[in-house]
Amino acid sequence: MLVKELLQAKPSPVTISADRTLQEAMRLLIEHKIGSLVIVNIEDNPVGIITERDIFHLALRYQGDMMDMRVGDNMTTRMMSGIPEDDINQIARVMIEKGIRHIPIIDSNRKLCGILSMRDIVKAKMESIVPG
Repeated sequence: MLVKELLQAKPSPVTISADRTLQEAMRLLIEHKIGSLVIVNIEDNPVGIITERDIFHLALRYQGDMMDMRVGDNMTTRMMSGIPEDDINQIARVMIEKGIRHIPIIDSNRKLCGILSMRDIVKAKMESIVPG
């Protein structure tokens, strides 16, 4: 199964700009019930990612005093990404090898077209074994 097949059933990815605060990022994560946000620049190109796990680590390090910190100062800039034509098995291998749970999917124009989570892959695999 290809990544683009999984993305068809998913809503558009939620993004945030680097100048927004961690509090705003947390609000988006909670509101949309998601585990990561891709940070985009003014041209809407992905420049980083921040996850709920990243924010938990910051909360512990700064004793919760990090709400006004900027997303751009705390994002991961060397993010792994995939393309719509990737096979989900290959994406799963990368996620396991790198210890990541969310991977942005970037099209040929360097635009974000989705985010694939480990949960998405497990669900697809389960549905292929036990339909319905």
